[in-house]
Amino acid sequence: MTVTVGLTHHTAYHYDKPISMSPHVFRLKPAAHSRTGIESYSLKITPENHFINWQQDAYGNYLARVVFPEQTKSFSFTVDLVAKMNVINPFDFFLEEYADNYPFTYDDATNHEVQTYLLKGEPNPLLLDFIEPVLPKEPLRTVDFLVAFNQYIANYVGYTIRMEPGVQTTTETLKLKTGSCRDSAWLLVEAFRHIGLAARFVSGYLIQLTADEESLDGPSGPTEDFTDLHAWCEVYVPGAGWIGLDPTSGLFAGEGHIPLACTPSPEAAAP
Repeated sequence: MTVTVGLTHHTAYHYDKPISMSPHVFRLKPAAHSRTGIESYSLKITPENHFINWQQDAYGNYLARVVFPEQTKSFSFTVDLVAKMNVINPFDFFLEEYADNYPFTYDDATNHEVQTYLLKGEPNPLLLDFIEPVLPKEPLRTVDFLVAFNQYIANYVGYTIRMEPGVQTTTETLKLKTGSCRDSAWLLVEAFRHIGLAARFVSGYLIQLTADEESLDGPSGPTEDFTDLHAWCEVYVPGAGWIGLDPTSGLFAGEGHIPLACTPSPEAAAP
């Protein structure tokens, strides 16, 4: 089944006097690897007197760099996109034989290619202690391990809305046991890297639609259509490529997850 969805994202700023605008970088165009098909996309910016230069960063994300030559008392941008949401089977992939069970080690070529996504933060005993209980005592199907690891963090970290800028450190999130979607996503990225799996931080849109019928064997989902900026994690598994995992829900990224930027660190993915 295919559902066509329109999304509008509008943000406006108003000032009490004319100001000079520094150059802005927008990371608000769906990434090329989005599994949800994008039928159309537009980004409208005011004031209309501006210069825009579309680029791609070192990781292949689309960037719009905008320069404003004149002072202004207001500034706004509007994203409009139309997406065709097909039901995605998160297990629709075939792993390389050597990666079928965890633990596994990347081959030399893959290890070289994903080095940026294996860089760990400072040694963190708290994180290592947190990871230990979920590590399998004997080889486990990689897919089953990813499901368990993702749900482990979803159950540990209570979701909260944080208006403060930036991302909590893994130590802060583990001590508080609460965090926003970006905090849980960064915790999962760091945890994966500490066990030798390449992982990256993802910012994007999450679209959730009400179900046509109530579920008989589980939660029915949102009571009304909903969309917002969101953050999750992608882990690299040979054969499958980058697999999206959402530690806020404990589920695989699905048709409602539209990635905008995927980077080694949260700062480089800020919308």
